[in-house]
Formats: sequence, C-alpha cells, structure tokens
Amino acid sequence: VQLQASGGGLVQPGGSLRLSCAASGRTFSRFVMGWFRQAPGKEREFVATFRWNGGTSTYYADSVKGRFIISRDNAKPTVYLQMNKLVPEDTAVYYCAMSTLGLITSQVRRGESYDYWGQGTQVTVSS
Repeated sequence: VQLQASGGGLVQPGGSLRLSCAASGRTFSRFVMGWFRQAPGKEREFVATFRWNGGTSTYYADSVKGRFIISRDNAKPTVYLQMNKLVPEDTAVYYCAMSTLGLITSQVRRGESYDYWGQGTQVTVSS
C-alpha cells in the first residue's frame, strides 16, 4: 500500500487549505485513514480520521473540531482534510496514515494503530 499526500502550503491565519491522501496498491473492503501532525519540537499528534467498514465514522482532535472536516471520495480510497480558520498553532508537517484492520474506537487516535504512512506535507500558517 502506498499513500500519496498533497495539498500543503503557506496560508495566512484565518485561511483554508485542503489536504488529500490517496491510497493505492490493493483494494480495500474496509479501512481507517486519517491525519496526524508534528510541529517542530513536539510529539506527533492525532488530527482526524475516517473509518470505513460499510458504514462511516469520523473522529477529530478537540483542537480542530469545528474547523477541520475529513471526508472520503466514494469512488476511490482517497480522504480529504478540509482545514478552515487556520491558526499559527496548526503549523506542522501533516502525515497521512492508514490501517486496513478493523480498529476499534479507542485505537483510532493512536499512531501505532496505523500500519501505512505517507510522506508528509508541510502546512505553515503565518502572516
């Protein structure tokens, strides 16, 4: 499985960006795909994730709830992260991650639950 992330960049506070993560390499009957981020000098943290197992579930970190929206392309294993009302604290390298296993709710926010990772895309929020 390969994950290709894109969409990062430089944006002013209050602006928006959309990240994309496309998976390839096999077909998926179920998956969990989402985003983590790591700011300089900080540990990696969970941002948001999308779980597909016939039905859909989404999960968000408290710091982004109400500002970020994660969604899926129904035609292919691609997940989007629409980031609105960005603040400087959102500056980080954003990593796409995927699990092809059936994660339970308590697992979806933990990075070690994911077995595939993308290359990271830089998001910088600055005036």
